[in-house]
Amino acid sequence: MSTRSALRAPRIFDGQAWHQDAAVILDGEHVTAVVPAADLPADIAVETIETGFIAPGFIDLQVNGGGGVMLNDRRVADTIATICAAHAQFGTTALLATLITDTPAITAEALEAGAEAARRKVTGFLGLHIEGPHLAVSRKGAHDPQLIRPMEETDLARLVAARAQVPVLLTTVATESVTPAQIRRLAEAGLIVSLGHCDADYADVVTAAEAGASMATHLFNAMSPIRNREPGLAGSAIALGSLSAGLVADGIHVDPVTIDIAMRAKRQPGHIFLVTDAMATIGTDMREFTLNGRVIKRENGRLTLQDGTLAGADLDMISAVRFMHERIGIDLGEALRMASLYPAIAIGVDRHYGRLGQDTRADMVVLTDQLDVASVWIGGSAVFRPQAAH
Repeated sequence: MSTRSALRAPRIFDGQAWHQDAAVILDGEHVTAVVPAADLPADIAVETIETGFIAPGFIDLQVNGGGGVMLNDRRVADTIATICAAHAQFGTTALLATLITDTPAITAEALEAGAEAARRKVTGFLGLHIEGPHLAVSRKGAHDPQLIRPMEETDLARLVAARAQVPVLLTTVATESVTPAQIRRLAEAGLIVSLGHCDADYADVVTAAEAGASMATHLFNAMSPIRNREPGLAGSAIALGSLSAGLVADGIHVDPVTIDIAMRAKRQPGHIFLVTDAMATIGTDMREFTLNGRVIKRENGRLTLQDGTLAGADLDMISAVRFMHERIGIDLGEALRMASLYPAIAIGVDRHYGRLGQDTRADMVVLTDQLDVASVWIGGSAVFRPQAAH
């Protein structure tokens, strides 16, 4: 018996190009082809999307929490599952659950939670992002300065061992706390090394990139800025083609004009891609929560510590896509790539993620022409259909 089916729509964006009146052919968890609707086999079951379009599911490489929970607070696979489910309704079909700077014991628990989530094949779980504790206190942001410290051999060994158990393992580090030799060992072990919460100058960034660092974490935030005589980490991430960079596109973390300048200036093959840096608030109406014992308040789209320091973002991926397209003026296809293909490329999974075509994951988002989420598919199954509630 055939397991094939098809999803037809007025438009389909496959991650690179648009198709008019076309269909995605599914076989189990994978896509086998995107074809003109007229070429659909007669014996295949077809579901028709009357309006809107289909695009690859969004991939978020920095997700601290959602659905009322934070990975820092309860480091178990169930927490990761709650976070993934909370973000799925906003079009995110794969994410890296993120641990913010914490103790060695809590970091170890988070790594084990990621391994367990991988074993359980938690829907939407792609891997882990360990953000800290090996950062620069001068660029701490909302990270607890009492927990920031240099990387030691035990820290490195723990990450390398965890990489064998977690599909994707990304770590954010600063050149002040991690040596080029340590970066090289992490990269050689298969980790993605990102520079962030860092006061590096251009020479430091070049050295780190040559050692294997390939990303920058939340561009412009918690990093040395562009100055007249020193590009800093922000300018280096834009100027070096070997680096990709995450961007929190909410109009709060980075000024829209600055985003526009960066988009025009970014040297490839690296890309600027979207991240939410989301906290527990996503998918809830909660007004505050805690991180490392400190209260974070939610007000007017901002999450802040008591002193006003930004603490993550109250942002989901479809809102970030909408902001880039409508506020920044980025072409819709490019805005969608920033949420799917470019993050997939940044972590080396773009053969199967971030696009729709032969032997790709059947991870898709159906969007209305107004860029609202109509339904979400992960591994060929619909996981979110708000229409069904009416």
